[in-house]
Amino acid sequence: MSLPHAILTALLEKPSSGLELTRRFDKSIGYFWSASHQQIYRELGKLEAEGLIRALPAEQPARGQKKSYEVLPAGRAELARWTAASQEPRPHRDPLLLRLRAAAVVGTDGLAADLRRHRELHARQLAEYREIEQRDFPPGRDEAEDRLRHLVLRAGIDLETFWTRWLDHALAEFERLPGGRTTDAHASEAE
Repeated sequence: MSLPHAILTALLEKPSSGLELTRRFDKSIGYFWSASHQQIYRELGKLEAEGLIRALPAEQPARGQKKSYEVLPAGRAELARWTAASQEPRPHRDPLLLRLRAAAVVGTDGLAADLRRHRELHARQLAEYREIEQRDFPPGRDEAEDRLRHLVLRAGIDLETFWTRWLDHALAEFERLPGGRTTDAHASEAE
C-alpha cells in the first residue's frame, strides 16, 4: 500500500508527469522505496480513478503530450490518514543473511568475494548519501520540512554505515575460517 502514498508525497512536493516522477524516484524516494516506470504509471491511473489526483489541464492540447498530475484534497486527506496510522515494523529479509546461514551447512565457496562486492556497493551508497547530505543540508538549513527530509537521509546513512561495518566484521570472520573449509552435513553424520 506504500507506493500510492510515495506518489502522493512526491506530487504534493511538486506536481509532475509520470516521467518526471520516475526521475524523481531515481534521485530521492527511490533510495528507500523503489518503483519501476510501469508501476508508477499504473498507480497514477489508479489514484486518478479513485479521485485522489487529477491530470492538470494542458496549456495547449496536443497529441502525445505528457500529463502532469496534482493531488486533490481527498488525496491529501488519504496521505495524512496513512501518515498518522500506526504500522508494525516489517521483518528484515535479506538473501545475503540467508546465504550466510546456508554456508554454515554447505560451505563458503565463492561467498567471500560476494561479501567484498556487497561491501563495495554499500560503501559507494554511503559516499553518495554523504555527498547528498553535504549538498542538500548545509548548516543553518533548519526548516521543519528540511529537518524531516534530512532525518530520512540520516536513516540511509546509518543503514549503509551499519552494512559497511557489519561486512567488515563478516570479512574478518571469513579470514579466520580454516582455508577452503566446506561443511558437508551428510559426511559429518556418516562419521
